[in-house]
Amino acid sequence: MDRSAYAERIQEVLDGAHGAKVGYPIGLCEVEVKRSAPVGSGLLRITFGGPDLDDFHSYVPDEHVRLIFPCEDGVLRLPQRDGLSLEWGAPRPVSREYTVRRFGDGELDIDFAIHPGGLASEWALGVTPGTRVHIAGPPGGVVVPRTYDKYLFAGDLTALPAIARWLEWLPRTASGWAFIEVGADSEQIELTPPPGVQVRWVVRGAAEPGSSNALEKTLREVKVPAGERVYVWIAGEAGALRPLRRWVRSELGVGPKNFLIAGYWKRGVADYDRDE
Repeated sequence: MDRSAYAERIQEVLDGAHGAKVGYPIGLCEVEVKRSAPVGSGLLRITFGGPDLDDFHSYVPDEHVRLIFPCEDGVLRLPQRDGLSLEWGAPRPVSREYTVRRFGDGELDIDFAIHPGGLASEWALGVTPGTRVHIAGPPGGVVVPRTYDKYLFAGDLTALPAIARWLEWLPRTASGWAFIEVGADSEQIELTPPPGVQVRWVVRGAAEPGSSNALEKTLREVKVPAGERVYVWIAGEAGALRPLRRWVRSELGVGPKNFLIAGYWKRGVADYDRDE
């Protein structure tokens, strides 16, 4: 299917009443690190380039790719192309999932949340221009109509790249809220929300990431005006999201077609699979 067909399907969802996932052909590209730069004190942006990006698909804020790394034995195992998909095989290649922060002008930006001991985090800190790496995906994206009365975004540092892209993507007439949990003021970054979207930084302080209920307590202050349709997008540590799932469904009264809550990571689990 060519790019015009995806544009038609995406436009279909944008013109509809609810969000929906639109699949893309899952590509595998070899890219080269062009540069890196800190984004606040908690994120490191790596910019990739290369001719393989000519076939890269990116259309909406909620898109993810997998960076592929050598296995423990030092062997780089890659998934194999299988039509419009990839076959990962066994042993499964070592990979980590990240949000597409920006794609355009032949470049791909990925923002890495820096934390001790993380495979991809350590790689990002030590990588130099010219380093080559394979990237798989994205397998698709969640498309959300721009016609909701309100939008609610929330998450921790790992969700910040996606929230930043959402706020850029929304029409300038949109209204709602964005709540981002950070460990310190230095992790706050410049955002470009529509004037009607209130941004609030929730500083958890000395608590370990994923161990605080500061974000949950702040979110519970949100009141949606009666009769208004709201779309909710929340991501972060899987365990911290459990009470928020109940809150969105029961207290906010948001139906399953009008929210996405994604566990991006789980304390103590490497390469957490949100579908587990």
